[in-house]
Amino acid sequence: MKQIYKIVTIGAFALLSAGISKADELLDSTKVHVAFRTVEDMNLLGGVSAVDVEKLMEKDYSTYSLSDMQALVGGYNGQLWNQGNALVLVDGVPREATNILPSEIAQITFLKSAQAVVLYGSRGAHGVILITTKRGNEKGLQVSVRGNAQLYVPKSYPKYLGSAEYATLYNEALVNDGIEIPAFSQEDIYNYSAGTNPFRYPDINFFSDEYLKKNYMRYDATAEFRGGGKYARYYANVGLYNNSDLIKFGEGKDNHTTRLHVRGNIDLKLNDWISGWVNTSASFYDDRKDRSNFWAESAVLRPTNPGADPLVPLIPISAIDPSDQSAWAYINNSNYIVDGKYLLGGTQQYATNPFAGMYAAGHNTYTSRQFQFDLGLDIDLARVLPGLSFRAQYAVDYATSYNTAIINDYATYRATWDNALGYDMISGITKYNLDKSTATQTVSDSKDIQTIAFNASFNYNRTFGDAHNFHAMLLANGYQVSTSGEYHRVSNANLGLNLEYDYMNKYYAQLSGAAIHSAKLAPGHRNAFSPTATLGWRISQEDWLSDVDWLNDLKLTASYGVINQDIDIEKYYMYADIFTSTGTWWGWSETNNSMQTTDSQRGGNPDLGFVKRKEFNAGLNTVLFNGLIGINANFFNIDTNDQLTIASSTYPNYFQTYWPVSDLRPYINYNNQRRTGFDFGVNIAKEVGDFGLGLGVNGMYNKTKNLRINETVEYDWLRQTGAAVDALRGYECLGFFADENDVATSAKINNNTRPGDLKYKDQNGDGVIDSKDQVVLGKWGAPFCMGVNFTAKWKNFTLFVAGTGSFGGMGVKNDTYNWVYGDRKYSEVVRGRWTPETAATATYPRLTTQGGELNFVTSDFWTFSTDAFYLDKVQLTYDLPSSLFRDKFVKGLQVYVNGNSLATISKERKQLERAVGAAPQCRVYTLGVKVDF
Repeated sequence: MKQIYKIVTIGAFALLSAGISKADELLDSTKVHVAFRTVEDMNLLGGVSAVDVEKLMEKDYSTYSLSDMQALVGGYNGQLWNQGNALVLVDGVPREATNILPSEIAQITFLKSAQAVVLYGSRGAHGVILITTKRGNEKGLQVSVRGNAQLYVPKSYPKYLGSAEYATLYNEALVNDGIEIPAFSQEDIYNYSAGTNPFRYPDINFFSDEYLKKNYMRYDATAEFRGGGKYARYYANVGLYNNSDLIKFGEGKDNHTTRLHVRGNIDLKLNDWISGWVNTSASFYDDRKDRSNFWAESAVLRPTNPGADPLVPLIPISAIDPSDQSAWAYINNSNYIVDGKYLLGGTQQYATNPFAGMYAAGHNTYTSRQFQFDLGLDIDLARVLPGLSFRAQYAVDYATSYNTAIINDYATYRATWDNALGYDMISGITKYNLDKSTATQTVSDSKDIQTIAFNASFNYNRTFGDAHNFHAMLLANGYQVSTSGEYHRVSNANLGLNLEYDYMNKYYAQLSGAAIHSAKLAPGHRNAFSPTATLGWRISQEDWLSDVDWLNDLKLTASYGVINQDIDIEKYYMYADIFTSTGTWWGWSETNNSMQTTDSQRGGNPDLGFVKRKEFNAGLNTVLFNGLIGINANFFNIDTNDQLTIASSTYPNYFQTYWPVSDLRPYINYNNQRRTGFDFGVNIAKEVGDFGLGLGVNGMYNKTKNLRINETVEYDWLRQTGAAVDALRGYECLGFFADENDVATSAKINNNTRPGDLKYKDQNGDGVIDSKDQVVLGKWGAPFCMGVNFTAKWKNFTLFVAGTGSFGGMGVKNDTYNWVYGDRKYSEVVRGRWTPETAATATYPRLTTQGGELNFVTSDFWTFSTDAFYLDKVQLTYDLPSSLFRDKFVKGLQVYVNGNSLATISKERKQLERAVGAAPQCRVYTLGVKVDF
């Protein structure tokens, strides 16, 4: 019989070792965690991918559990097969991926197909991500210590106009709106441009080095302990990290985040037939931040504002008239004198503002504490029936979070300037608010979450005649998450049955099913059964392929399943009638007699049922040329049927009235969607002497379609049925209105339209631009996403590179940086504004101080391609020769440098990398060392 070669479903052979892993290692050397058990990777039946994180960390250090996974796993782009948020399980318990670090993880398994997730019941219907933590061993005490210093460098900041240019263009916007009186005089504009007195003529720039550092640091240290013997094995992980902030003034300079975590995993062998485990974890997280709202205000607060006394962050005391007794009284009684030289600036409009708030508003600390505990028991029941075993697990997690804050009120001051003596002097001070400092902490937003999980299963594994392999599982599974302040718990409960047979690892058959329960539906409709069936064929073991030397392994799989689920049922009691006793007021007679009616707000539907995931998938896994090339691919067709919708087109329109406000229409199971696509991984691994190369290319293509939508539309282009689920809709832009005649003779949104406004296509020819003229402009999501990983190894050096890309999606430039109107802050995009002189070359609508309903609505004028390739990671690692540590206390030493989020290759790079109203995206550079003892 032909030798069986390792099938690596993770998208890169290189993941299975710290260096380059050959694909011709025997399959029984790798176990993969799947639903409630582990299997040999040779026996996986499609729609499952796994990453050996422990070995990956030897060449790819990261700080988030799912970092770089798109570069390593086909079918994953933050979602699995584009189905929505997956269920994340840590050691079999629903937990957050953000609360576990890669240093704690042994393996991550991505369960994508219906047959892979069905045993998790309803909550697994969008896919499952299994995170398995490290365990102890029988090799005696092993200690590993890792330390890292990370430098965070902002990629870019939004580019806003300075005061002089803003003032000039704001005056132009007023003229465009028919207002001839300028907000800024020419003298004002000159003084803003000259910059001779920034305290009188401010030019506020949030991103100047006066307020921000060029970079900030993060430091972390982790110690791991593992070992044990025949009857007990242990693993422990203790780590601490701290990072600072870009802001360097006021309370912001003390911003920081600190997290301490402790994990302990113990495996016990009580005797030859009973074993168990205990896992514990605790994390202590504190995030201290100023209360200024600095980053959000950076997208709002203009460099100056109209009026004689604009906002100035600081007022120089030295410029105040020494004879102004009232002003000096304010100074002498102020709680906040910055550097002994400045009062906090403000105006009536900006009596509180981010700069004064940074100095005086106090600070807030978000605190999170998470404690996780689970234990399990394995009992070998071979004495009862050979091959029979029992496993049970119970978990209790507690998480609490709250905010503690020092909240101060503060006074700000507006300066009145004159230059009667030939130089600028502050002749008067106006005070807003009062200084009220407190040393008392306030506690708010307290939240407690408890998770209780339990599962138990009887398992039967038996091989007959060295050829017939049977596996059976009978399972009970459930968990419940309780959140303070929320009446209903998040619950999942199901029974499961799994039956598998394979003949000599050649022919496979699997039947799985789950009996699920949901309290979201009416009594009598709360239970359902979800079946799946899978077939597999290792075709490479057929005699007629035995002489094909270049084909080491080839396996085909096919599966069909139906999963009933309630995760797409948003709320409880959606099947029930809703009435309000505070309905419409009715009156009669001349004596003003009146009463308030009881009105129906929604009709009931006791027959409301589960949403169904109906899936067919087919898979291929192959290894070629003695492990040189590996290929895995999966085709999937997923119909999400019977989604809930208000039956707007099913019932007569008089079932809904606007006066009285009443609605008799119920929710029904109606809408159907389809997701069709494929994922793939192509991997090459080769070693020659001291040199090795590994290359993995992974990707996913998918398209979506609304098969059926409950809708009534007047025109075909408005129809959602047949369109993409994530269709982007808006107006088709025809350019700018050229002149008044063009405005008068064209369809428009309203009569405020002027030359320089955007002109849209009147799709239905009714002479009015409204929602009936919106068409499909593209798709929000990218149909194709991919990842690349590359490993090069020479002697003790290892180079690892990871990148990801997405193609075919669209976005809309609808943030405040691009949509500038009214009193919004002006960014550099407005330099391309339409004017009569620039009509032929304009790239932006006319400026306006009015609303944005004419130009700043979704249209293809604002859409852009989100096509991009991201260079996510480059790491160079050096392992000192082992000969240096022979018979030494230190057993190994590794040093590495890496860069994260290094480059974006896209025509829209600036748009994709720009953070508006938030802290900037950063490139991250790491210097790390790992020492083994």
